[in-house]
Amino acid sequence: MSRCDPPTTTIPPMKDLTTESITENVHIVNSQCQDRRTRYLFERIVTHLHEFCRETRLSTDEWQAGIQFLTEIGQISDDFRHEMILLSDTLGLSLLVDSINHPRHPPATEGTVLGPFHTHDAPEKDNGAVLHNDPDATPLLVVCSIKDTAGNPISDVRIDVWEGDSKGFYDVQDPNRTGPDGRGVLHSDSEGHFFFNAIVPVPYPIPMDGPVGKMLQLLGRHPNRPGHVHFMLNKPGYDLLIT
Repeated sequence: MSRCDPPTTTIPPMKDLTTESITENVHIVNSQCQDRRTRYLFERIVTHLHEFCRETRLSTDEWQAGIQFLTEIGQISDDFRHEMILLSDTLGLSLLVDSINHPRHPPATEGTVLGPFHTHDAPEKDNGAVLHNDPDATPLLVVCSIKDTAGNPISDVRIDVWEGDSKGFYDVQDPNRTGPDGRGVLHSDSEGHFFFNAIVPVPYPIPMDGPVGKMLQLLGRHPNRPGHVHFMLNKPGYDLLIT
């Protein structure tokens, strides 16, 4: 087996290293990135991270705690538990990104965050289908219509729907999960209508057994969310709506 030679890179001239020049030195090293947008994003994130460190006089122990916190978020995450999304949501970053990328003006429906419990294995279902297998839940018939901002019905919209059970848990929180429950993908009819059988949503706490839960406890924040049903509406030519 032949050894691969590392790519040859010309390093631009650097400044003598100080607590002030280190930021510019990182910019110089990263300046050879060929994609302008990527280069700009890294320039700004490095600038703000370094300024945060200087402003707060960040200690070694504090930064090590931050590294451990992010490491634990990665370790606890998997295909069904998205702890990093939960962190983004609780810091208000998810909603800010959505608001910037999907600005809404009346009468358009206001958007919200995807949340950490969406999956890609929801089954396709016909209108009128039952989403849940929860014998303890209160049944709920959901009847909806989709219209554009001029009031015209929109047909053939793909609607991804998901919600928790009567105890406030999503199917992905069940260690014995064998498949999706409380989920379905429907399509609006020619009049923009769709309907399905769900359950009355209940309030619930976000998962508190991971690093984000520890963060909320440290900050003195409660973990509770009001009962709700998630909708993600998508059709080519229209802006994606999560609500």
